[in-house]
Amino acid sequence: MVKVAIYGASGYVGGELLRILLSHSEVEIVAATSKRFSGMPVHKVHPNLRKVCQLSFVEPKVENVINAEVVFTALPHGQSVHIVKTLLDRGLKVIDMGADFRLKDPSSYEKWYGFKHPYPDLLNIAVYGLPELHREDIKRARLVAVPGCMASASILALVPPVKSGIIDESQIFIDAKIGSSGAGSSPTLEGYHPERYSVVRPYKPAGHRHVAEIFQEVSRFAKNRLSIGFSPHAVNMVRGILVTIHTRPTEKPPSLQDLWRCYRAAYDKEPFIRLVRDPTMVHGLPDPKYLIGSNFADIGFEIDLDFNRIILFAAIDNLVKGAAGNAVQCFNIIFNYDEREGLNFPGLHPA
Repeated sequence: MVKVAIYGASGYVGGELLRILLSHSEVEIVAATSKRFSGMPVHKVHPNLRKVCQLSFVEPKVENVINAEVVFTALPHGQSVHIVKTLLDRGLKVIDMGADFRLKDPSSYEKWYGFKHPYPDLLNIAVYGLPELHREDIKRARLVAVPGCMASASILALVPPVKSGIIDESQIFIDAKIGSSGAGSSPTLEGYHPERYSVVRPYKPAGHRHVAEIFQEVSRFAKNRLSIGFSPHAVNMVRGILVTIHTRPTEKPPSLQDLWRCYRAAYDKEPFIRLVRDPTMVHGLPDPKYLIGSNFADIGFEIDLDFNRIILFAAIDNLVKGAAGNAVQCFNIIFNYDEREGLNFPGLHPA
């Protein structure tokens, strides 16, 4: 059994980490921290864990998690950077859910997150926690930086056709739609029910910080100049992300068989990637509705011969494959467990 702690366990991602790890046969959760709810039983914040989790939240102090072997840090951007350094110095492994170690270029933090990174040396040892791309590095990692949710979906959809040279790397436009849980559990005006209900609201349509991750990861496979536009939308659902990516072919449009081959070559052995394209079904393309609670990423595609487009789709649950589930998958890789351990829930239908 591996002793784990969750630093910042009262938010939505922390709750999902608890839910998943409680069903993991090789994990003992030794601490769940929360400044706001310290001393309170976990189930009073995460009611789905009533009679499942007997823990109470403890103060977010390093002394309260030091008896763990691995600490999952689920804190807002900019808040985990110093805590992670302290935990690493104490000899612990860290799987960080925030953005503080995702980008390799230290100067990127000033541009995208508004702070000067205090530990640029740690960016060199941090592994970008997307198993489909970095599995071998994750095995040896002391620090895993779990990707952003919309970045995860976009990268998974883009890498195979970019690597195969099927799409024009200078014309990539990503339209992302995300549920309200992506904004976290702290109240805001835009998350207030009368303001959020029934919306399809564009936000940060240019210059969204997730584009930095997408560019960093996809550019590793690009043969020419990479140009990516990214525009997210808040939509009227609680969980889920759907990205629709508009691209052009490099030369003549590929066939559907070419696209099937390119994705199968990349993901055929991946336990959590499903290719979804079946025009005979009402759910014949990726839809986050059918992924609620699961660690799957559904990827699909279409060809528009009339307007010379290749359209790519990816759907995930933003709290699972976009956050906590992906983190547990990385944990399983580090400790050489079956990657599916604790992550076998298939989603719900109907939901």
